[in-house]
Amino acid sequence: MYRTALRNVLAHKARLLMTVLAVMLGTAFVAGTLVFTDTLGNALKSQSARSYTDIAVTISDRDAVGKGYDLGGRGTAGPTLTEDTRKAVAALPGATEARGVVTGFAGIADRKGALIGDGFSTTGTNYVPGADGTDPRYPLVDGRGPRGSGEIALDARTAEKGGYKVGDTVRVAVNGPVMELKLTGTLRTNDPRVASGGSLAAFDTPTAQQLYLSPGRFGEIDVKGGPGADDTALLAAVKQALPQGDSPIEAKTGRQLADEQDRMIEQGTKGLSTALLAFAAIALFVGIFIIANTFTMLVAQRTKELALLRAVGARRKQIVLSVLVEAMLVGLTASVAGLLAGIGIATGLRSLLNGPMEANLPDGPLVIAPSTVIATVGIGVVVTVLAAWLPAVRAARIAPVAAMSSVEQPASQKSLRVRNAIGLLFTAAGVGALLAGSTAKEGKLVGLGAGTLLIGVFVLTPLLARPLIALFAPLLRKLYGTPGVLARENAVRNPRRTAATASALTIGVTLITALTVVGASVNKAVDEATASDMKADYTVAMQNYSMLSPEVATQVARTPGVSAMSVMRTVPVEHGADGDTEYVTGVDATTIDRLATITVTSGSADALKQGKVLVSSGYAERLGLKVGDTLAVTYPDGVKGSLAVGGVLESTTTLAGLIAPDSVVGPHAAPGTGLEKVLVKGADGADAKLKQALRDATGGNPLIAVKGEKDIKAENRQMVTAVLNIMYGLLGMSVVIAVLGVVNTMAMSVFERRREIGMLRAIGLDRRGVGRMVRLESLMIALFGGVVGVLLGIVTAWAGNRTMADSFKNITTVLPPVQILGFLVAAALIGLLAAVWPAGRAARTDILGAIKSA
Repeated sequence: MYRTALRNVLAHKARLLMTVLAVMLGTAFVAGTLVFTDTLGNALKSQSARSYTDIAVTISDRDAVGKGYDLGGRGTAGPTLTEDTRKAVAALPGATEARGVVTGFAGIADRKGALIGDGFSTTGTNYVPGADGTDPRYPLVDGRGPRGSGEIALDARTAEKGGYKVGDTVRVAVNGPVMELKLTGTLRTNDPRVASGGSLAAFDTPTAQQLYLSPGRFGEIDVKGGPGADDTALLAAVKQALPQGDSPIEAKTGRQLADEQDRMIEQGTKGLSTALLAFAAIALFVGIFIIANTFTMLVAQRTKELALLRAVGARRKQIVLSVLVEAMLVGLTASVAGLLAGIGIATGLRSLLNGPMEANLPDGPLVIAPSTVIATVGIGVVVTVLAAWLPAVRAARIAPVAAMSSVEQPASQKSLRVRNAIGLLFTAAGVGALLAGSTAKEGKLVGLGAGTLLIGVFVLTPLLARPLIALFAPLLRKLYGTPGVLARENAVRNPRRTAATASALTIGVTLITALTVVGASVNKAVDEATASDMKADYTVAMQNYSMLSPEVATQVARTPGVSAMSVMRTVPVEHGADGDTEYVTGVDATTIDRLATITVTSGSADALKQGKVLVSSGYAERLGLKVGDTLAVTYPDGVKGSLAVGGVLESTTTLAGLIAPDSVVGPHAAPGTGLEKVLVKGADGADAKLKQALRDATGGNPLIAVKGEKDIKAENRQMVTAVLNIMYGLLGMSVVIAVLGVVNTMAMSVFERRREIGMLRAIGLDRRGVGRMVRLESLMIALFGGVVGVLLGIVTAWAGNRTMADSFKNITTVLPPVQILGFLVAAALIGLLAAVWPAGRAARTDILGAIKSA
C-alpha cells in the first residue's frame, strides 16, 4: 500500500500541483514570520548588548527618566541624582568611572523647517567627554562634541538627512521655541531608536540638564567597573551609598539591564510573530478547503482502482492509510518548499525594510532555528493529512461493487440531512453569540460568534449553492445560450465541490469586507465626533503627544487673530484613604464653552466659572459622584483641597473625566508641568493666515503641530487606512490560495468531464463554446463565494461596531458601496482569471480521444 501511495503521488503530479502550491504558500508564511522575527530579535539583542558592554552598574531616577520625555515637571521633593552623587559613586572601591546621563527628546528641523524623523524617537542627551575629549558612547565621525549652550552634535544619519555639515546652524526644539545652535560634530550611536529611523541630538551637560530636568540634576548615572571587578559587589556598595527607604532612585547591574532589555525585545518580537502567524493560520485554513477538495476529487476519479484493491483483499484501514500517506508526501514536499520560500521571504522583507522603506533595522545573521524547521514542516504535514482524512474515510466506505459501477457516487440524502442539521445548529449558535456579544459589548464573544457563524455557513454552503446560483440562470441563458445553461448545471452538479471551492474565497472576502465596513464606520464616527465635540478652530499640541511648554499658551494668547483660547493641563491628584490617583484636566473656565461642546446631564456647565468641577458620566458612576458632592484631594505640591461637583457631562473626544478650572488646579501642579494642548478660536474662523500665525508664534517648532478640524479628520483617516492596508496585505496570501483553489477545481473538473466535453464537441458545441462554459462556471462559483463573504462580513462588522459604542459615540454601520461592489467585481475577475488555463485545456480536448476514454 505504501508503494501504491507513492505511485499515485507520482502519477498525479499535475493534479496535486495546486495543492502543493497552497500548502507551500501557507507554510512559507509561517517560516518567513519565524525566521524574520528570530533574525530581528537576535539583531536587536546584539545591538542592545553593545550598549551595556562597559556598564557595571546603572543608577536611575524613575521620576527624572519619565519627565525627561514628557517634561511633566522638572522639580521633585525627594532625593535626586546630582554631581555630588556621581562623585561619591565614582569614589567607591571597584568603580573606575561614573558618568551622569540626561535624556529627553529633541526635534531637529531640516533646512525647510520640517521635522526629521517621526517625533517619537527624536532623542536628546548630554555629551560627556572623557580625558581625551570624546564620549565613548558616541564615537565621532567628524568635528568635536558640544562644549557650550550654543552648540550641538548630531548623529551622522540625521545630519545627512537634514543636509547639515559641521559649522552649520541647526534649528532644534524641545517643547518650546526653536533654538538655533552651531553643529560642532557628527557621531555614531548604537541606540536602537536612532537606528530605526530616529534622531539623536547631543548637548553639553549643563544645557541638557536645563532643558530636561533642572541644573545639576541627572536622570541616570552609569558606573564603569575596573578589570576583574565584581558587578554584584559594586552594586551592593552603590546601594549603600544611595538614599534608603521609599525613593525613586534604584540601581541595577548592566547585566540585569541587558536581560530586561532582552525580555522586552522578546515580548515585542513575540507579539509581532503572533500577529503574523494569525494571518498565516488564516491562509492555511483556506488551504484546507483546497486540500480536501483535491483529495475528494482524486478519490472520486480513482473509485474503480480503489474498488479493485478492496476486491483483491485490501482492508478499509489500508485504503485510508494509503490516501493519508499520499497526503503526507504532498505535505512534506510542500512544507520543505515552503520553508525555503519562507527563508527567501524573510531575507527579502529585511532588504525591503532597510532599502526603499528606510526602516534601518540592525544588521545581523539570518537566524533559522531548529524550532522553525520543525514547526514549518510539522504544520504543513499535519494540516495536509487532516484535510485529507475525511476524503480518505469516504473512499474506504464505498462498497467495491458500487465503486466499480460508477465513477462518482452522489452523497446520500441521509448524509446531506445530517450535514444541514449540523450547519443550522452552528449558524444558530453563531447568530446567538453575535447578538449576545453586540448587546453586552463583548468583543471576544462577537469574535466567537463570527467564527461559529462562518463554520455554520460553510457547512450549509452546499444547500445554499443551488438556489443562489440558480438566480444567474435566466441571465446566463439570455446572454450566452447553451454554454450558459451548461455552466449553471455544472456549477450545481456537485454542491459539495462547489461549496468547498467557494468557501476558500469566502473566508478572505468576509474578513476584508468586515475590516472595510468597520473602517468606514469608525471614520464616520470620528469625523462626526470631531465636528460636534470641538468648537475650536485649531489645536496646538506636540506631534509626539508629550507635553507642551507652558510658555506656548502665552505665545498663542498674543497671536493676532485669536479671539479665545484655553489650555488643557493634566494634573494628578490623590484621593481616598488609599491615596488613589485621578487625573484632573484644567481648562480656562471663561472660554472653554466657546472652544468645546459641553453637554451636561445634571447640574450646570457654568459651574466651571464658579470654581467647581464637571465630571463625565463614566467617572461619576465609577467614583460614586453626583452634583453637590465634594471630592477631597491632595495636589502634587502636597496641598490638600476639595473639588465641588457642579455638573455631570457627556464624555466627548475633547472633554472627559474630571474637568476643573485651570485657575484652581494649575497653581498646584508640579513645577514646569507641561500642557496637553491649547485650544484656539479665531476671530475670523479657521483660515490659513491664523494657522501660519500660530506656527510663527511657537517659533516654528517642528515638534509642535497646529491642527484644524480637517487636519484631525485627515490624520484619523490616514491611521485607519494604514491599518487596513496592512490587513489587506496580510490577507492577500489567503486570497491567492483561494484563487489556486478555483484553478485546481476547474482543472480537475475538466479532466473528470473529459468524455462529456468530447460528446459536447461531437454534437456541435465549438471550442469557443466549451471555453465559455468553463469560464462561466468558474465565474459563478467565485461570485457565489464573494456574495456569501460580503454578507457575512457585513453582519460581522455590524456586531463588531456595536461593541465599540463606548469608544466611538453614535457609531453606526456604514456600507461603502464602491468598495463592496469592488470586492464583488474582484471576485468575478478571480473566477475568470482562474478559468483561463482550464478553459483553454477544455477547448483543446481531442474529440475522438475524449469519447474513447472510459
